Amino acid sequence: MLIRNATLADGRQRDVRVRGETIAEVGRDLEPDDEGTIEATGKRLFPGMMDVHVHFRQPGYPHKETWESGSRAAAAGGVTTVVDQPNTDPPTIDGEAFDQKAEFAADSIIDWGINGGVTADWIPNVLLRRRLFALGEVFLADSTGDMGIETALFEAALELATEEGVTVTVHAEDADRFNDDARARDDADAWSAYRTAEAEAAAVTRACEAAERMGARIHIAHTSTPEGIDIAADAGMTTEVTPHHLLLSRKDLGELGTFGRMNPPLRREKRRREVYDRVVDGTVDMIATDHAPHTREEKDASIWDAPSGVPGVETVLPLLLAEARDPDTGLTYERVRDLTAANPADVFDVPQKGRIEPGKDADLVLVDTTETTEIRAGDLHTDCGWTPFEGFEAVFPEWTMVRGTMVYERDSDEDVFYGHQGENVRDADGEVLE
Repeated sequence: MLIRNATLADGRQRDVRVRGETIAEVGRDLEPDDEGTIEATGKRLFPGMMDVHVHFRQPGYPHKETWESGSRAAAAGGVTTVVDQPNTDPPTIDGEAFDQKAEFAADSIIDWGINGGVTADWIPNVLLRRRLFALGEVFLADSTGDMGIETALFEAALELATEEGVTVTVHAEDADRFNDDARARDDADAWSAYRTAEAEAAAVTRACEAAERMGARIHIAHTSTPEGIDIAADAGMTTEVTPHHLLLSRKDLGELGTFGRMNPPLRREKRRREVYDRVVDGTVDMIATDHAPHTREEKDASIWDAPSGVPGVETVLPLLLAEARDPDTGLTYERVRDLTAANPADVFDVPQKGRIEPGKDADLVLVDTTETTEIRAGDLHTDCGWTPFEGFEAVFPEWTMVRGTMVYERDSDEDVFYGHQGENVRDADGEVLE
């Protein structure tokens, strides 16, 4: 298959030839082949996004999301690889739980990875022999699933993972820095007042200090403050930012209500702008969604009873592309490519993903950046049925390809999904661990 005259993220116009599962050639005026030609003049071609932080809720909570529905939503948003977190039921803390989750992941139409979890009951000698994407997110404070752990267990897990060459990802909040006075409030902003920005900075500091002592490498998940980002960067660790921490702040909670509750919470607008600056200037390594769906009925509760989390896997790349259309944001298409594809592949050592180059997996997304669409929950494919980005402008894909197979096409009448079985990205080299 030949994709003709596509504009890449850096503005170059190139033909891209796909053979089987991989990119065979990238160049100018390539000869057509027998598998057909896709005309892409005036359109932009991106590598598929690697979202290294999702919660697809299986096993345990299929009423919120399934691997089938979550992967379809991802494909419709240009995400071609997702990494699921361990706070399911049962939690992914041993070999049996990993194997059970991998069976559910077989329903995914895109490629995937599975992270292992750390609790007092984890079985590391078994879990670390599985094809883990990473260890984590390791929770330094309780979140959905109540998997918060103490410092000693974190450091022991970090040591074991480092010995096995497994990256550790960290949910960094220090519960000792939470503001208990906020518990007397019942407004939507109370959650942000309770789980303070200082709690994140303190936990990032503690995690980075432990990693430095052990010569380990950690990745800080969903950093929500400029302070946390800077601490991690200064220590030589990597960070991700979510689309909700990038584009939403506490000023939006009047409209969002309890649907805007997540961990870590939304921050003040000034901090949001400073986080955005760090995404633009390269301090932040990647964007990841922390896609954490709950039903409308579950979220429609008091601020202290509503579950934490928002969906985002279908809207993240379209939102970033819409931001990149506006020259005033400072966010370029090249930076979007790096934040969503190249950098995740590098940080987590997935060499077959993340770039439009010969020999790489043909994970490709074609978009028309000359037009935007308003996000409407009714048009999305996640099972939870809502979005915190209702009404935002977005650039959705025309089609999404995973390893050379078209998995999604946007149609004026009805979106089309094609049958395809995703694979564990850690199985790509064909090795088997004994």
